Amino acid sequence: MMRYKQPVSVLVVIYTPKLEVLLMERADHPGYWQSVTGSCEQGETLAETALREVREETGLDARQYPLSDWQSQNVYEIYPHWRYRYPPDITHNTEHVFGLQLPQPVDIQLEPREHLNFQWLAWQGAAEKVFSPSNRAAILELPLRAEKQIPPSPPFAKGGTV
Repeated sequence: MMRYKQPVSVLVVIYTPKLEVLLMERADHPGYWQSVTGSCEQGETLAETALREVREETGLDARQYPLSDWQSQNVYEIYPHWRYRYPPDITHNTEHVFGLQLPQPVDIQLEPREHLNFQWLAWQGAAEKVFSPSNRAAILELPLRAEKQIPPSPPFAKGGTV
């Protein structure tokens, strides 16, 4: 029996102080580049999902770096060719955006069933390369977030867009 994904996910933009952004090429759709993404599993918090997905997709231990919940959500229609992964009649997903700052670009360990390649790009190039509009929008926020040095949100903060 297939276990359906929950229509709640995280998007984790991994970047450096120089605003270089990590992108990975999807194995199931070559040419589709993205940041770390993944659905919440039963009983997980959003931060736990972000930590797990970063480890699964990159091999990095995100607990060693500043992970910030951007308190930003995107609701979008799930692409029809991926809807079979969700319960019947589910057409939309709510994505929660996180940022993970590394001190410099690093090599990562790809999960070969999920990704074919990775690259570090300046934020402008990364924003142009990703296929997802919400991923593009998050990357385009990086300069403003870095300039204002927006700190991680406290764990008790209520949802909402920064």
